[in-house]
Amino acid sequence: MTNIFLTGYRATGKTTVANQVATALSMESIDADVFLEQQAGLTIAEIFAAEGEIGFRDRESAIVKQLAAREQLVVALGGGAILREENRQALQGRGITIWLTASAETIFERMSTDPLTGQRRPNLTNTGGLAEVRQLLQQRDPLYQAAADFSVDTEELSPAEVASRIVELVRG
Repeated sequence: MTNIFLTGYRATGKTTVANQVATALSMESIDADVFLEQQAGLTIAEIFAAEGEIGFRDRESAIVKQLAAREQLVVALGGGAILREENRQALQGRGITIWLTASAETIFERMSTDPLTGQRRPNLTNTGGLAEVRQLLQQRDPLYQAAADFSVDTEELSPAEVASRIVELVRG
């Protein structure tokens, strides 16, 4: 079994699902954002404050390349990892990429109820809130779609159901 990369906007369940898929397939699960924070010794919010978005994206690209070079991983990618062409290229041929989707409203609701999202993740636009989610989804959806081998709509499914679908797709 090769790598499995989960992509999608924040709060689509990438980390939770990655852990469940990894358990089901006897693989290792890594959250790329957590791995980046551990390597940097800083939170994403602290990196954004000190280095700006470009500094963060540079660090993220290095992490994506590092993880894509490994084997037998289920990787929960950062929501913006697909923004850079070099990251999308690093994933090609290194595993199966699965895009986890949900509506802007569902994503915003999930983000609003997750205390870690606000603490660790900065707003990426001046608007913030639901308007930001809608704006960024409009920008990113074509990139997620282009990078993905498959997509799974997480709107009406539990993380366990999403993980089960992914296992079926991978074994398919």
